[in-house]
Amino acid sequence: MTVQNPQDALRGILDTAGFDAIPAGHVAFTGADPVLPSNFLIGTAGAASIAACGLAAADLWELRTGRRQDVGVDVRTAAMAMRSSRYTRQLGGQASSGMADISDFYQCGDGRWVQLHCNFPHHREGTLKLLDCEGTKEAVAIAVQKWAAYKLEETLVAADLCCTMTRTNAEWETSPHAPVAAKLPVMEITRIGDGDPQPLPDGDRPLAGIRALDLTRVLAGPTCGRTLAEHGADVMRISGPHLPFHKALVMDTGHGKLAAHVDLRDESGAETLRDLVRGADIFTQGYRPGTLAKRGFSPEQLAALRPGIVYVSLCAYGREGPWRERRGYDTLVQNATGICDEQGGGKKPRHMPVSLLDYASGYLMAFGAMTALGHRAREGGSYHVQVSLCQTAHWLKNLGRVDANINALDLPDPSATDVADLLMQSDTPFGQLEHLAPAVQLSETAPHWTRPVVPLGTHEPVWPN
Repeated sequence: MTVQNPQDALRGILDTAGFDAIPAGHVAFTGADPVLPSNFLIGTAGAASIAACGLAAADLWELRTGRRQDVGVDVRTAAMAMRSSRYTRQLGGQASSGMADISDFYQCGDGRWVQLHCNFPHHREGTLKLLDCEGTKEAVAIAVQKWAAYKLEETLVAADLCCTMTRTNAEWETSPHAPVAAKLPVMEITRIGDGDPQPLPDGDRPLAGIRALDLTRVLAGPTCGRTLAEHGADVMRISGPHLPFHKALVMDTGHGKLAAHVDLRDESGAETLRDLVRGADIFTQGYRPGTLAKRGFSPEQLAALRPGIVYVSLCAYGREGPWRERRGYDTLVQNATGICDEQGGGKKPRHMPVSLLDYASGYLMAFGAMTALGHRAREGGSYHVQVSLCQTAHWLKNLGRVDANINALDLPDPSATDVADLLMQSDTPFGQLEHLAPAVQLSETAPHWTRPVVPLGTHEPVWPN
């Protein structure tokens, strides 16, 4: 397997997206893998996805001003950005992973492993009800022993709950879904409507005057919105007042955003969202394929409502294949696709020491959105950007591994003290937050956030003047 460096990995992303405005060689990379305890090229993947965003932002700036700026990414900094929630904390407190008490790997009666994902209350309650046990790891471990791994996975999935059986790379490749997912590129940008070119609005940042609606949850999608905000977009995080969330992840991904509640369970909420769409440039959503179409918010419906919209879709397993409608999260996709088995070194499965599928997918979404804005400014039209955690997993695995002479699994796991040079502090309604600064470097429009993290539902669902 060929080991790719960040420049080659970036070039692959740009070629897939048809981005040729600024060449990959315009990015200056520093550092190299391994950075963290993993044989996967975490820093390389992180640096390439972050650099793609930097190039897309630089292209929009060049469209505005005619000036090209330098882009720089450090591999170590990018690797830490793939787990930024670990370094986000209220001063005086501890960072939180957001993982629930019983979310873990468990060995089934046939000796195979499964991972249960029970971070939201309804997933936890449903899993415990199906297993017919109390809510402790000890009780769950005993209950899982009554099952064969594949049967438990299929039963929980059929109940709309969250589980994957641990697969080796070979087992994943021969599964029904893998061949379909492998045919999809790491991201797709499709023109879905015609229209005249729409010049970028006036402003002193790459995305100044651009409005983005963020209807995503957890990590990947919110990372996209956070990235758009760091380049100057007005980003509004839309959440339902009834939906569960993780405070720690809101603090990690909420930088630069407005935050409003809209209840899509009734028509008045749907109409409020339509009003917001009419004034938006970008619409990002992380529902399973086809879900929002039932409420009138499919890509084609929004392109008709707001010609020139850039619609960004995220899902777990991709737009095609037998697993397309399955619920999924970063850790579950790692486990299904062979990453956890490999990371475990043939012993108990382990996750990578990062949520790379989430964070890299978020940066790829933002890159796709900015690239589509460039198309809209030059050629007109409406666009659909599609990314999935599974496609990102395939891309990561295809990048190669750390040099075989290095056992990167034995590397130390950096603490917040070890990355103090990468941290900054912000005053927020949550108090003083310590967190990672933006990872990309731009020579003329340094990325930054102009709004602090706020609790969900803080603002009215109205665009600022």
